[in-house]
Amino acid sequence: MGQLDFSSWSIERFETHMAGLQRGQELERIRLEAQSRVYRSGLPRADRLCWAKLSLAANRRFHGDGPWEQARMRSQEFELRTWVIERLGADADLDWNPEALATDTLAALSLEPGRAESVAAGWRDLPEETIGDLRRHKNLTAHINRLMPRLGPGPIKDQLARWASVRQYLP
Repeated sequence: MGQLDFSSWSIERFETHMAGLQRGQELERIRLEAQSRVYRSGLPRADRLCWAKLSLAANRRFHGDGPWEQARMRSQEFELRTWVIERLGADADLDWNPEALATDTLAALSLEPGRAESVAAGWRDLPEETIGDLRRHKNLTAHINRLMPRLGPGPIKDQLARWASVRQYLP
């Protein structure tokens, strides 16, 4: 069976189709198609936000529970949320709220920035598992330089700034 042609589908048709899916590549296709519609500048902001929500939902359902799958899911989520905040504007919805995104980012990190920096100092000699953990932290913080200008002063912004300085040392 060939792939479905999503080009003319409405958001309602996607939601109905997605309701029957638990895992699998079809969710990744939906994520990508919905995300492409978020980027369409000719659509109204409200429609683009609905497409962004659909992309986030497909992203959350597509990935497994392993550390790499979870890190990939969160990285993709953080990137889309940052893009929406940058281009479509922040609002009270927690997905489009810079402070909520900053908090979610910090919650996804299992290391403190100082610890990550000290471990990364000799990363080439570390076990593969530790290198992978450092790499996941680098991926999970890829958006923070774009997010920080949208945050007010305070401890959360300070923590992100610390991560921004540490990222360059991570493998």
